[in-house]
Amino acid sequence: MIPTQPPIRVLVVDDTIVYRKLVTEALESIPGVEVVGTAANGKIALAKAQNLRPDLMTLDLEMPVMDGLEVLRRLPETCPDTAAIMVSTLTQRGGALTMQALELGAFDFVPKPQEASAKVNRAVLVQELKRRIEAFRARRALRARAVRRPAKRVPPRVAPVRAPARWEGADVVAIGVSTGGPNALARLLPGIPKGFRAPVLVVQHMPPMFTASLAESLDRKCPLEVREARDGEALEPGRILIAPGGLHMKVVAGVDGLSRIVRLTRDPPEHAVRPSVDYLFRSVAHHFAGRAVGVVMTGMGRDGTEGLEHMKRNGCRTLVQDEATSVVWGMPGCAVEAGVVDRVVPLDRLADAIVAAAEPGEARWACGERA
Repeated sequence: MIPTQPPIRVLVVDDTIVYRKLVTEALESIPGVEVVGTAANGKIALAKAQNLRPDLMTLDLEMPVMDGLEVLRRLPETCPDTAAIMVSTLTQRGGALTMQALELGAFDFVPKPQEASAKVNRAVLVQELKRRIEAFRARRALRARAVRRPAKRVPPRVAPVRAPARWEGADVVAIGVSTGGPNALARLLPGIPKGFRAPVLVVQHMPPMFTASLAESLDRKCPLEVREARDGEALEPGRILIAPGGLHMKVVAGVDGLSRIVRLTRDPPEHAVRPSVDYLFRSVAHHFAGRAVGVVMTGMGRDGTEGLEHMKRNGCRTLVQDEATSVVWGMPGCAVEAGVVDRVVPLDRLADAIVAAAEPGEARWACGERA
C-alpha cells in the first residue's frame, strides 16, 4: 500500500475579511490542503504560526500593524519550516512589493484576481493556488527523499547535434525561468560582467505589471542594462531584455536581412503560459544556429525542453540550474531527462558557466562539469 502524503497545512493572512474568506474557500476546495487558521495582520500571523506550525502561509503584502515584507523577514527565525505564497495586487506598487517579497525568500506569488464576480475570482484563485500547492508539494517530497537517500546519478540521453566546425562564440544568450525565478535571476545576472559580448534575452513566467518591476529591480543590481523588451528593438551587446508579462518574445530578421530584432506577440499560450520559453528558444535556434547559449532555470512544468532540443540540434550550447539550488526542478529536470543539456550547474556558478559557454574556442568550456 502506497502511503499518502500528509495534507499541506495553510495559514491564510489578509487584512480584509472578504479576501480571507475567498482564499480560505479556494484552498479548502483543493484536495490535500487543510486551512489551519486565519490572521488579519502580520503580527497575529507570526503568533499563530508559532503555535500552529503551518507548512504554508498565503500572505497579503499591505496590512496594518505588520506588513507581509516584515513577516518574511521574521519568518526564518520564528517559523523556519513555514513557506509563504504572496497574494499580490496587479498594480505597479504591488509588482514592486512582490519583487521584494520574492527576494526575501517567498516561495511564489498569486495575483489577486480582479474579475466582476466573487464566483469567478474564487475559480481563478483555485486554479492559481492549486498550481503553486502542487509545486510546493513536489519540492517537499523531493527534499524528503534526498534526506532519506542520495539521488542516483543517471546519465542523460544526448540529442544529435549539428556541431559547428569551430565554436566562434555566442551572439545571444537565452534564459528561461519560472517559479523561484526573481530570486534566482537576482543572484545570477549581477554576475554577468560589464562588457559581456552577447545580448541576453529572458523569459520569466509572470503576468503584466510584474515583469516591469522585475526589470527595474534587476537593473539596480546588474552591471548590464536590464529592462523590458520593446517590440522591434535590435539586439545589442550589454543589454538584458525581459519578455513583458502577457506577451511572447521571439527573434526575427531585421529589414536588412542581417540584423536581428525582438518581436512581441499575442500568439496563443504554450504550456498554458505567455510568455513561453519554448517560443523564444525556437526562434533563437533558427536565427543563431551554432552561435547561442540556452539556459533553463528553476520552475515547474516542462517549458523550455523542446526549445533547448532545437538549440542543441542546431549546434548551440545548453545549460540548466541544478536540482539542489532550484526552488522547483521541473523545467531543468525535464530538459536533463530529455538529454538536451550540456551542463548542470549550481546557481552560484551559473554566471561563470554562461560566460565560459559564450566565449570563442573550447578552453574554458571544456573544463566545465558535464550533465
